[in-house]
Amino acid sequence: MTDRATGPDGEILVSREGAHVARVTLNRPAQANAVSPRLAIELEAAVAALEADDSVVAVVLSAAGTRAFCAGADLKAIAAGQRDQLYTERGGFAGFVQAPRTKFWIACVEAPALAGGLEIALACDMIVASTNATFGLPEVQRALIAAAGGLARLPRRVPRGLALEMIATGEAVTATRAHAAGLVNHLTPSGEAFYKAVAVAERVAANAPLAVAESLAVARRADDLTEAELFALSRAAADRNYRTQDFAEGPRAFIEKRAPIWVGA
Repeated sequence: MTDRATGPDGEILVSREGAHVARVTLNRPAQANAVSPRLAIELEAAVAALEADDSVVAVVLSAAGTRAFCAGADLKAIAAGQRDQLYTERGGFAGFVQAPRTKFWIACVEAPALAGGLEIALACDMIVASTNATFGLPEVQRALIAAAGGLARLPRRVPRGLALEMIATGEAVTATRAHAAGLVNHLTPSGEAFYKAVAVAERVAANAPLAVAESLAVARRADDLTEAELFALSRAAADRNYRTQDFAEGPRAFIEKRAPIWVGA
């Protein structure tokens, strides 16, 4: 489908890739898709709009051009005293890394994801990358701190030794190594990451949307809560799901040997 900008010549583009899958594109290719104040505002708005759209179950986050998925903060904006404007009250850095989300987000990375760019990818639920991609937190090379989620999330996604090496050296790793370490879910040839990401998103969207949302809400807290607390959250989620129309439809469709018709209620 044709991309629709959030505004004239938007720095964020939003499109639909089917009935239940949306695409959000970082659209500053000439600036390596670096985060500007405007991009942060538009990305936060896109997240809010997709959260409010009950027809959307999964979202693919991609980037325009081949120079970078995202090079992090726009250093020109920082030099101009606009550092705080790269954050929003609700979403944090880029209007995204701390934004509350119930949809399933897939980062589609076809080029370097560095500094805040990696932090944006880490804020997604999974990453699909091509062999062109690299991943790194070079902040320490510039006397900066990866404070937008890199220091907290990278050690949870890859072996501790690799995370500490990446953080302390600032050196990037290839997509192949990132895939072997578990940071990247699916590795594709050049130019094919988006198609794989959409295929995964469509598979997610084929499931009962409320069950997906309830399941994700618990699983996303697995690193922060005790097992007992997670069991309690799981039981509460199951109880809410039990009262939905989709809960009745799932077993009925299985018995009748047909595809289920989800109503999201």
